[in-house]
Amino acid sequence: MKIAIGNDHAGFDMKLEIKAMLEELGHEVVDYGHHNSESCDWPVYGRIVGEAVASGECECGVLICGTGIGISLAANKVKGIRCAHCNDPLSAKLTKQHNNANIIAFGARIIGIETAKAVVNEWLNAEFLGGKYQRRIDMLSAYENGEA
Repeated sequence: MKIAIGNDHAGFDMKLEIKAMLEELGHEVVDYGHHNSESCDWPVYGRIVGEAVASGECECGVLICGTGIGISLAANKVKGIRCAHCNDPLSAKLTKQHNNANIIAFGARIIGIETAKAVVNEWLNAEFLGGKYQRRIDMLSAYENGEA
């Protein structure tokens, strides 16, 4: 799978470890993130990863900032993106099953690396359940397209 990854300065170190894990699992990882721990602006990286996923350049994405909140807000401004902020594995699994989230985000200042790895694994291994959940995704798309 081709996975976009992005981060701000706070997420730099964690990004390196998550990227390595994803590559070890056999995924192609495209790094759109900040490349050091010097201060930068998270909206830039949320948007870049959002656009890469929305365009189909990448199949899904992982975003990391200090809390995971800001960068997820930025990604969700991109049409077609359903970025979920997940700081625990169960939320990550459920957001794929129920919301078909195409990007996840979490906070490097909130969770440790082992929890972050578990979040990514649960999300990647979960499958969208469809059915009533698809109806809800369709409702979001209608809102986004000004049809509702």
